[in-house]
Amino acid sequence: MLDLLSDILTNLSMRGTLYFRTSLTSPWGIEVPSFENVARFHYAHRGNCLIEVMGVEKPVALQQGDLLIIPHGASHRLYCAPETRHAVLPLDTVLERSGFTGTGVLVYGGNDDDRDTQLICGHFSFEPHAKHILMERLPPFIHLENYGEHSGKWMEATLRAIGHETGGQRMGGDLIALKMSEAILAQAIRSFIESDEALEWGLGGFSDPNLRRALDAFHKAVDQNWSVETLANAAGMSRTSFAVLFQKKMAMTPMEYVTRWRIEIAKKLLTQPKSTLTDAAEGVGYASDSAFARVFKKETGMTPAGFKRAV
Repeated sequence: MLDLLSDILTNLSMRGTLYFRTSLTSPWGIEVPSFENVARFHYAHRGNCLIEVMGVEKPVALQQGDLLIIPHGASHRLYCAPETRHAVLPLDTVLERSGFTGTGVLVYGGNDDDRDTQLICGHFSFEPHAKHILMERLPPFIHLENYGEHSGKWMEATLRAIGHETGGQRMGGDLIALKMSEAILAQAIRSFIESDEALEWGLGGFSDPNLRRALDAFHKAVDQNWSVETLANAAGMSRTSFAVLFQKKMAMTPMEYVTRWRIEIAKKLLTQPKSTLTDAAEGVGYASDSAFARVFKKETGMTPAGFKRAV
């Protein structure tokens, strides 16, 4: 059985895609457009740069060894220094001018080649219809400073390996780097939800040992007859204490969480070719098709049959 975070990311159908590894020399600037259902990332393998994320007042200073996750796919600008902000060009223009073919290293910028900026850039896509508060509530960006060292020797080695494999000449290098990058996103999210900042974004329950026990038990048996009382028992708490703590740390009631995740699992079941309404209802713990259909429409605005046709 998958643990809580693994179950969430797996059911969101996370899939990594590496854009490229860069060699950027001053002056340079790139504007990356917004995109739905993706989390973008930039890792500073060498050098540094500034990144402006749409809707965020101040740019982020990305130093060598730092990792920046942009969870909601917002448009953003990368440039080498404040005085070169005027050099920012759309990503498509940069790709065209650099002659980048989609393989190897993206080489771009001016003549100041004393020290280039090497970034590993990519994104993680998610199933368009899949949702979970863990991804929805993440802040506009997650900046993990000196990420490799902070996360331990294995992560530092992973990041170095990605830097070596991406755009390299050895067979299978791109696939190896891609799979490693998926582990990095899971680690980055784990680092965030274990931090004090997570509580500010309604995600504090994932790091609370009691609430996590209840969430983990639910995720491993979504089709069981869950109630606030049974969740509280899994948490080792009284019903009232559990409900109050859950609301405080997750900004929603326990049963709201249960309902939302059941509907997400039901969506996956409905997209399977031979699945029926009854299969989906039973798979997420509803005793009758009518009760399931009623909740499904309330949560999604569509009937199960309408959703199945739409996808």
